Amino acid sequence: MDIGIDKIGFYTPKKYIDIVELAKARNVDPDKFTIGIGQSKQSVPMQYQDSVTMAAEAADQIISDDDNIGLVIVGTESSVDESKAVAAFLTDLLNLPKNIRAFEIKEACYGATAGLKMAEGYVALNPDKKALVIASDIARYGINTPGEVTQGAGSVAMMVSQNPRILKFDHEEVYMTKNVGDFWRPTFSKTAFARGKFSNQVYVEFFSELWKKYQTDFNQTVNNFDTMLFHIPYTKMGMKALKTLKDETDLDKFAELSEHYQASIKMSREVGNLYTGSLYLGLISYLINGDPKPGEKILMFSYGSGAVGELYSVTIQPEFRRILDSEKIKKVLNNREKISISEYENIFAKDLQNGDSINDSDVFDKFYLREIKESERLYKKIKL
Repeated sequence: MDIGIDKIGFYTPKKYIDIVELAKARNVDPDKFTIGIGQSKQSVPMQYQDSVTMAAEAADQIISDDDNIGLVIVGTESSVDESKAVAAFLTDLLNLPKNIRAFEIKEACYGATAGLKMAEGYVALNPDKKALVIASDIARYGINTPGEVTQGAGSVAMMVSQNPRILKFDHEEVYMTKNVGDFWRPTFSKTAFARGKFSNQVYVEFFSELWKKYQTDFNQTVNNFDTMLFHIPYTKMGMKALKTLKDETDLDKFAELSEHYQASIKMSREVGNLYTGSLYLGLISYLINGDPKPGEKILMFSYGSGAVGELYSVTIQPEFRRILDSEKIKKVLNNREKISISEYENIFAKDLQNGDSINDSDVFDKFYLREIKESERLYKKIKL
């Protein structure tokens, strides 16, 4: 039985800042941000947006009445409640059936990949069912901090089923876990802590070790792949791993891999860090901006600090161009409004507090956090 990704949706907030303007406001050479880090724009979530609302926006794009969904998994490290899963909030927002399993997974940026693997097993046992897997996150490091340039927000929703029309899972996967202190966010903090250089080092080490195991387990070489996609919290990150393979192939093959990598980072340059969704935004970007071909095998590198890593392969399906709504996804990026750095700083400083509420007239999205009442988050869906 072939199992994989049948549909993909993407959402990012409708406000963004220009990275050059951010650099100038921080008295930093813009080239350090646009070339050194590799970012152009950064999405800015509004006060009424969180991992729940963004997950709903992305999933709403791909759910149809005839989907027989039996499982909903949200991978996130931006959870809004220490007990209640983001997936549970989605059941009424998305009018999902009651006879489903719904929960969230937390392991830094690896969460969505874990969700896909669980979904694959679920569909294998229940071939008449589908599984909805969503990556939804807000990357926050704080104003005028070293990590500020790698903030961002957004969500990617993927429908997993038998006979998938976009990607087929190849059942070739290797993974590893180590207790590493490269990145963490304690329960008391809304912003993350990171050892940046160390995290980069661990990321590359994980890729190198997993690649050696993948080669051994599945008798593969660099030449078996035209495309390799990476977790990209910032767009230069994946290239650090890709460069480790330069001596394993010829110049033409490495140039092809590099060209395809550049296609995969175009959308991330415009959005910023999606945490759990970063690898899958790279996938969307490659399918839209690259030169993907039916039958093409792609190597996927998923990494979550703390740390878990996985290498697995997928194969592009014949109908992918018809099923992937490229124009709708492009509109998500193109129909946004640039705001000033001072506006962004004001938005960043305002969190909805217990007892606060939002007026419909202040909302520009379909799903939003309406109020926090008795410390309970209450959401609403409106018609646009």
